[in-house]
Amino acid sequence: MRGLKGKGVLVTGGASGIGAATAARFLEEGAKVCVLDRDAAGRQRIMKELPGLTAALDADVTRLEQVRAALEEAIRLMGGVDVVINNAGISIRHAFLDITPEEWDKVLAVNLTGVFHVAQAAARHMMQRGSGVILMTASTSGMTGYPWYADYNATKAGVIALTQSMALELAPKVRVNAVAPGYVLTPMQRAEYTDAMLDEVNRKIPMRRHARPEEIAALFAFLASDDAAFITGHVHVCDGAETAGGLASR
Repeated sequence: MRGLKGKGVLVTGGASGIGAATAARFLEEGAKVCVLDRDAAGRQRIMKELPGLTAALDADVTRLEQVRAALEEAIRLMGGVDVVINNAGISIRHAFLDITPEEWDKVLAVNLTGVFHVAQAAARHMMQRGSGVILMTASTSGMTGYPWYADYNATKAGVIALTQSMALELAPKVRVNAVAPGYVLTPMQRAEYTDAMLDEVNRKIPMRRHARPEEIAALFAFLASDDAAFITGHVHVCDGAETAGGLASR
């Protein structure tokens, strides 16, 4: 991709899954990359897997002071942050009627408030610099109903609305987009499936498989690059056509 070499990239939730694949892709593009993750074991593991990383920073995105400190450290280490992949998130599988107030608060704290903390801190830095790209990890579940994840789905719908609002306010200096994956076969996701469950989900996806984390990472790389210089304010779906036809496609 054009324009990524030498750029400073910060990936939240970067120690595993989509975040780790995205960090690896930006390193391949010649960028300087810091990951941010609250998982100490994950940070150690990703530094071994990706020795080209500038740093693996410790922060809980629900804690604003930790986000600000980590961003300042990333700026110091890389000479500035040009791209933020706002990816940290959690989910809890449960029926809507069984969601407790504590679970609701936990999911919203990470997936929406945490995303806001990172986005606002990064945007202030980028507006002062005069340029930047902020990319959010949304989900197709923020665009249509999915059972068992009502709290998660609500946060991803919020991320989409936040993306659109930020793009309007921060243009023309800072571009803001969201990536909405469908089913992605991360190691954590695979561990939750029996073979029968995996086959059942794959059969409802027109491409007949889950996305690979590297395929989501490639979309992030494109949207961050100069090749996407006029793309802002939109949600970019990567779901193998799962949501293209609604019930008619199932």
